[in-house]
Formats: sequence, C-alpha cells, structure tokens
Amino acid sequence: MSALDWPLDADGYPHREAARVLLFDDTGRVLLAMGHDEDQPERSWWFTIGGGIEAGEDPRAAAVREVYEETGLRLSTDDLVGPVLYRTAEFDFLAVTARQDEWFFIARAPSTALSRDGWTELERSVIDTQRWWDIDEASATIDGEIYPAQILEYARAWKDGWNGQLIELTDTREP
Repeated sequence: MSALDWPLDADGYPHREAARVLLFDDTGRVLLAMGHDEDQPERSWWFTIGGGIEAGEDPRAAAVREVYEETGLRLSTDDLVGPVLYRTAEFDFLAVTARQDEWFFIARAPSTALSRDGWTELERSVIDTQRWWDIDEASATIDGEIYPAQILEYARAWKDGWNGQLIELTDTREP
C-alpha cells in the first residue's frame, strides 16, 4: 500500500475515484480550501471540497458526505447539480505519484461558519484554510496553484446555472 493508503492500479500507482463539489453561497461566492503537502510544505494550492468515494457509494452520495465532513454543511443528493465535470488527474502528494478520477458537482449553501469536526487526521495536517471567494477577487488574488486550473472560469459560467454539458478533462498532469 502507498503512503496515501489508496488501492494500487495496474501500473502500481495509488488510484481512487473522488467526488468534489463547487459550493456557491447566496451571493455567488465559491468555497475553496487551501492545503499543502507535508513533504513539500513550501508548496500550497487551492481546491474544491471533496474526497474519495468509499466502497458501495456512488459519486453523489460521496459528494454529500464529503461536504458534510469537510465543512459541516448538510446537503442532500437532490441539492447537487451535475456531474458538471469529470477529470482524471495525476499528481504528486506525500512523496508518491497518485491518480484520481474525479466527479464534480455544483451546489448552493449558506456561507455560515464552517466546521472542521469531520476532518481526518490527514486533512487536519494538510488543509490550511477554507474561504468563500468572490470569483473575480479569487481570479485577481490567487497567485499560486488552483485545481483544476480552470475552476474559476467554470465557476463564472456556472454561477447562474449549468447548461447541462459535462466537461471532460482527461490525462491532466499536475505538479
């Protein structure tokens, strides 16, 4: 097993499926988390809320569970729009190269106080903050890495609704 404790794929890489949610608040701001790699603490990046799909879960159920665990916000599967994006990514984390197949949804939630009560030990050690961002402010302010790289462009397009087209980003390689 790898340092990530994910199943290994046929090529020997840690590989999992994940569900992610781009949350919008009542004013159209988006919730992003910022984290770092314990093996490269000088490197940090912004990303959407979400995580691994557990055995027996479908992507929608995993998305709802992950939002609750990572924010304390309760959603139902009916609150999710999409999937709006499917992405396959390969990235380095915890001194290993990992692969993740991700289903992205969008949802609306109040920008109430967020809870870390459901965070795992790993999340507590690598997630630095969560913040509601005005999309234009985030575009102008975030000077580092953000994943997926186009998420703010998509957020701008999805802010007032989704056109029903699934975006597919495959074979994405992240630093």
